[in-house]
Amino acid sequence: MPHDLHIVDVFAQERYTGNQLAVVETGGDLTGEEMQTVAREMDFSETTFVESRTDPYRVRIFTPEAEVPFAGHPTLGTAHVVRERVADGRPERVVLDLDVGAVPVESRERDGEETLWMTQQPPTFGETLAHDRLAAVLGLSADRLDTDWPVQVVSTGLPTVIVPLADREALTAIDLDREAYRGLTDDREAKLVHAFCPEPRSPDNDLAVRMFAPAYGVPEDPATGSANGCLAAYLARHAYLGSGVVDARVEQGYEIGRPSLLYLAATDRGHTVNVEVGGRVLEVVRGSLL
Repeated sequence: MPHDLHIVDVFAQERYTGNQLAVVETGGDLTGEEMQTVAREMDFSETTFVESRTDPYRVRIFTPEAEVPFAGHPTLGTAHVVRERVADGRPERVVLDLDVGAVPVESRERDGEETLWMTQQPPTFGETLAHDRLAAVLGLSADRLDTDWPVQVVSTGLPTVIVPLADREALTAIDLDREAYRGLTDDREAKLVHAFCPEPRSPDNDLAVRMFAPAYGVPEDPATGSANGCLAAYLARHAYLGSGVVDARVEQGYEIGRPSLLYLAATDRGHTVNVEVGGRVLEVVRGSLL
C-alpha cells in the first residue's frame, strides 16, 4: 500500500538549503530490511519512518547503510512532520520514541522565526585522542589543529570525535583520508568526525563546522544535529566560549553547497551537561511512497 512521504530541509534558512530528510509514515507495516531499502533509494544522510500516530511517536532512523539509534536533523525534521501532518492540533511539544530513548521536541521563536528544539540525552565524555592522528584523518598537517583543546569522543546517543581546528582555512582545507578514517573508526563505536573552528563566515555566527561519516554512507553531512549536540556538550564542559553556558550559532554545509544554521544551547551542571539543539525546518515535497 502507498505510504505518505515528506521531504523537508532541516537547519535551513530557505528551501533547498540545510540538510535534506525523507520522512515516511508507515503505520508499522514495513520491515527493517524494507526501510533500509527505501533509505538507500532516497540516498539522503538519513530517512525516517514514523511507526505510530500517538505521542510518544515511535520513529526509526536509517542512513543509506545502516539503522542508527539517534540523529539530530532527522529528529527535528520528523517532529515537524508529526506536528504538521500526524498529530492533532499542531502541538507545541511532541516526544519521539527513538532507539536511544525518548527525545522531546518543542517549538520556540528564535530571531523572529519559528524553530524546533530537541533536548538531547545527557552526554558522555569518552577518550581523548592524539591531535596528530586526527590531523592525518583530516588530511591536514598537525599544526592545523588547535592543541590548546582536546580531541575527544563525546556522545549524546551517537558517539562523535570532536576535533578543534586553528582556523577556517584549516576547516576548508580538509581532505578526508579514507584509509586513516577506517583505521580510526573500525574498532571504535564513534564513526562521526566533527571538526570545528572559531572563524565562521558570518559575523552573526560563532563557529563553523564540518562532519564526516563515511562508515554510515555519509561522506560529508550538510548539517548534523547529533554531532553538534556533542559539540555543545564539549564547548560547555571545556568552557571553550568562556564559560560552562553555551548559546551559539553554528554554520555548516557551505563546502558542499548546502548552507545550514544550527542553534546550540548547553549548560554544564557539574554532574551532567544539559544539551539542546535547534533550527528551522521547511517542507519541500509531499507525496506517496509506492
